[in-house]
Amino acid sequence: MIKRSTVSWFLTLSAAALAACGGPHIPRTAVAPSAVAAPAADVTARDSSAVQLGTALAKVEQDSAADQSALDSLHQRSPDSLTPPRTNVPLRGEDVRQEAEDLFGADANATFDIDVSSFAGNRRVLEYLEFFQLDARDRFEIWLSRLGRYEGMIRERLRARGLPEDLVYLTLIESGLSNTAVSRARAVGMWQFMSSTGRGYGLQIDPWVDERRDPYKATDAAVNHLQDLVQRLGSVYLAAAAYNAGAGRIEREIRRLPGGGRGQTFFQIADRRNLRRETRDYVPKLIAAALIAKQPARYGFTEIQRLPPLVFDEVSVPDATGLDVLARLADTSVAALLELNPQFVRGITPPGRGVVVRVPRGSGAAVAERYADLPVNERITFVDHYVTYGQTLSSIAQRYKVTVTMLQAANPRLRTHALRVGQRVIVPMSGRVVPRGAWSNPPEPRVPRASSRYRTVSSADGTRHRVAPGETAGGIARQHGIGLMALLEANDLTMRSVIRPGDVLLIPSR
Repeated sequence: MIKRSTVSWFLTLSAAALAACGGPHIPRTAVAPSAVAAPAADVTARDSSAVQLGTALAKVEQDSAADQSALDSLHQRSPDSLTPPRTNVPLRGEDVRQEAEDLFGADANATFDIDVSSFAGNRRVLEYLEFFQLDARDRFEIWLSRLGRYEGMIRERLRARGLPEDLVYLTLIESGLSNTAVSRARAVGMWQFMSSTGRGYGLQIDPWVDERRDPYKATDAAVNHLQDLVQRLGSVYLAAAAYNAGAGRIEREIRRLPGGGRGQTFFQIADRRNLRRETRDYVPKLIAAALIAKQPARYGFTEIQRLPPLVFDEVSVPDATGLDVLARLADTSVAALLELNPQFVRGITPPGRGVVVRVPRGSGAAVAERYADLPVNERITFVDHYVTYGQTLSSIAQRYKVTVTMLQAANPRLRTHALRVGQRVIVPMSGRVVPRGAWSNPPEPRVPRASSRYRTVSSADGTRHRVAPGETAGGIARQHGIGLMALLEANDLTMRSVIRPGDVLLIPSR
């Protein structure tokens, strides 16, 4: 349950409950559910509503692309070709060591000590401090401002699980606190969950709802995941690295260290270069981001405007309804509803099932009452169409009985003569009842395959298994007496990955 200063409204749409609600009232219109016709003025208003939503979605997409560009630069940056320091910030390795210990704890009683001083001596933390201060400065300012939205909530959840509260800064290097972030590996949301891991921690993921994008539910899942990793690996920094690379991979690297990893640190693992560069530098990025976020003025970020925390009521919605419609009922903007409800990936609540929607604080009772008076044919002002091979804007317009001009108005970033297969197109519906068959499903993302070639591995890693016809990952795991997740982690696969006859899987040691 999300804690707030006042209790949120959990409102049903029954007539009995609504009779007690106050607030503005919209007279009930006697329109049958099958009605298609609507007054011209209403059609224009509804079309405008769909255009507003299309514009807001385009803005979100543009902002996410800017975030992803900065994150790609961050993760692809090579610490092996360091340039001379360009900043004038006086910071010594000992300062980094002490401040990192203040942030995350010295971890003196953990299985693996935290040795920041030797890491700072290699200048990796200092290099990422420079990256945030110079190369990504404009974007990092935006990320720091977003901290105001969620920092208190995240710290509360970390504190409840006995974890260092400053692990909140993982969100800076994972996503820039963007709920709509999607990585090249298809990790999604503020905490960048892969679908298999997200589902494993109870997040709902389908073509309509993706709770990896819900900052509150995703934070609960991330904190549970981090707690599991800390308990498994015995170190906050190793847990952070495992959050990026997977616990199985970090454990394999620990076993490769002299003495089986006893008393060793993440930094010694990173120096051996068996991990991907992104993982080797994950902790340095975390330390650098945390140092700046903790004391932004010291690093030249003197004009950060922290966004206020989100406050909201919650309203039960029984069937498919556009967020643009709910925004109108709540007397707020479409952008505000999208920010409160990023988990509804299509800007519409799912058809055929009830969900809870967040609306601005104080508007819950009025929204519930107005929704009860809303004719069925006014719940949806648009559908989203996903382009298939050979389709043109004209053919899409003909399919939905709208004009090309209407499609262009609702999709401001659409390139008419350069449609891509799988591209999303917002289609205004002009107050019609939307049949279930009008919804098209988003294309399935490509999933990684197992390797079809043998890999050279040390005997400590385990054995190799060539997939035979009819075999499944679960059956192979049972055959070798290991867990399915251990098998998937060892081969960089997910629950949706495809294995085929002839593929070679690494069987990790038990």
